[in-house]
Amino acid sequence: MSTLAPPQSKGTLYLVPTPLDFGCPPEYQAPIQDTLPARTLAIAARLNYWVTENAKSTRAFLKRVNTVHGLAQPIQTLSLTELPREIHKKGDHTPGHKPDSGPQIWLSPALAGHDIGLISEAGMPAIADPGSSVVRNAHALGIDVEVLVGPVSLMLALASSGLNGQHFAFVGYLPQDKQARTVKLRELENQALKTGQTQIFIETPYRNEAMVQAAISVLQPQTWFAVSGGLTLASSPSQPTSTTKRQHSAPIRQWKSTPPHLDLAAPMVFMIGA
Repeated sequence: MSTLAPPQSKGTLYLVPTPLDFGCPPEYQAPIQDTLPARTLAIAARLNYWVTENAKSTRAFLKRVNTVHGLAQPIQTLSLTELPREIHKKGDHTPGHKPDSGPQIWLSPALAGHDIGLISEAGMPAIADPGSSVVRNAHALGIDVEVLVGPVSLMLALASSGLNGQHFAFVGYLPQDKQARTVKLRELENQALKTGQTQIFIETPYRNEAMVQAAISVLQPQTWFAVSGGLTLASSPSQPTSTTKRQHSAPIRQWKSTPPHLDLAAPMVFMIGA
């Protein structure tokens, strides 16, 4: 009489956060154990399968992990699957994109019993970064999902801004066109002043200065505007002086009367509040 083999257990999808210093010179990178706890590093070190935003940055991250927690396998033997570029540019949930129709090959190792790491270039994957479609597929396939502890830029920025942390919305990138950006800034300001909801958005570093100047010229004097970036860096990447700030939160009238000396070379988080 034959007996049925027990069903194979599935692996776990781990969301692995990374330090917020992607693209910064090594001298400005704080020790990795300063921003990632021991358990996060230990799990990252033992994973052999990865779904990643960028394979090159993932290898660089794992090299840093290896300095404090030896990897289970050499980096060159690990399986790194990059997410499609379309997801990077358009996101996982834009019209026309079906998150549950992505290739299940990304998660096939988990179906075979292996744990998988999901990782982005900086911070927490699937939050203002690619990866949510992978997480959704994991839930649909009955794969356990575990979020590891580490930095989330949006939450660090909001917590340090003094703006409403009980009622907030993240709206992603604002339009690049000057006129459309002005309309959007006024729309976000109206929402913040009317409801008390903090409006959070981001921009690519080379447009940070233009975004700050646009906000100062468009927003009302009493509206609070906050900018934050590089909060986990060892020092300011482009202007390491005692007068350089990584964050500033004040009414627009103060931004105009006493302009802060901000390092805008790093990725920044912008916030509008009442």
